Amino acid sequence: MIDDTTMPETMREKMVIEARRIENDTFFSAKGHFVAADEWRRRNMALGIPSTIFSAIAGASALAQFDNHNIVAGILALIVAALSALTTFLNPSEKANSHQNAGTRYTAIRNDARKFYDLDSFRDDISDQDLLTLLEDLRKQRNELNQNSLPIPGSAYRKVCQQYSSRRPPTA
Repeated sequence: MIDDTTMPETMREKMVIEARRIENDTFFSAKGHFVAADEWRRRNMALGIPSTIFSAIAGASALAQFDNHNIVAGILALIVAALSALTTFLNPSEKANSHQNAGTRYTAIRNDARKFYDLDSFRDDISDQDLLTLLEDLRKQRNELNQNSLPIPGSAYRKVCQQYSSRRPPTA
């Protein structure tokens, strides 16, 4: 087994170390995106449920006979408008979906990196050049996903680092 504490001697060993770095980076990125997706789903529910309830109450109050109900209906309508505006502006459902998709794609790259260092690097029928091509493809996929994904909120990243403190977080 090759780890980061021993000096690599062969090109394959160096490639395995890099594949392990990619696996570790994508592990934390995937987990961070999954945590962010959960947070945005909760925000979506926190905005959507009260908006729906207040909208129903406002409608019922507006239909009531008494003048005080018109005031209640008006206040509730303002609350519903504010919650609806926040939902439209923040778009928590879209952010949750985006983070979920990014987490899934990071997991796929992580799985491919693990296959690379657990299986492919031991195959005699694959040349070092072919392995390097596979590794370069993993690196490109990770870099493209880093560029095209929403940033992971700091709170989600800290939660993942705390939850998986036995793993070494990636360095810049």
